[in-house]
Amino acid sequence: MIKPMRIVPSVMLGATLAGFAAASHAQAGDSHAGYYYPNPQTTEVYVSPLKVLRGVSKRSRIGLMIGLDKQQLSKGFAPQYHIFAKGAKAQKMIVVATGSGKYDTIYRLRALLAALTSQARTSPLFTEAPSPENLNFFDLARLAGFSQITISDGDQFAHRITLRGAN
Repeated sequence: MIKPMRIVPSVMLGATLAGFAAASHAQAGDSHAGYYYPNPQTTEVYVSPLKVLRGVSKRSRIGLMIGLDKQQLSKGFAPQYHIFAKGAKAQKMIVVATGSGKYDTIYRLRALLAALTSQARTSPLFTEAPSPENLNFFDLARLAGFSQITISDGDQFAHRITLRGAN
């Protein structure tokens, strides 16, 4: 006769393994979901009129992220978010809030992206862009060769923007 105490751990182990399998399947297309941010609940596609600048590389994208992070750290207080590049060619930008209640709605995330537009315009990478004052952060990211931006509150909410060219 099987004792109930032995059945419970077996059932729990089976349920746990099934949960891991489901989570693994859901994240199969995004190796960063579940690690840096939750699976994105909302997505959008942004079509930029700009082409990727000639000569931009993984190194220049990482340099841009370091520059934006350095600007934030120079403000003299704890950063409100972390920004970095991931992917084989550093083509995926990730922005994650560092505290609760900061960027927990799509509107707050978009406000942060608008603020990042101003910061990115100071980057030497964008001096080649036509009329950088008329570009938004998505255009500037596309110019730098990013194909995706995922922005998250670092807890429950994530939003993904896929960047494409008009051509």
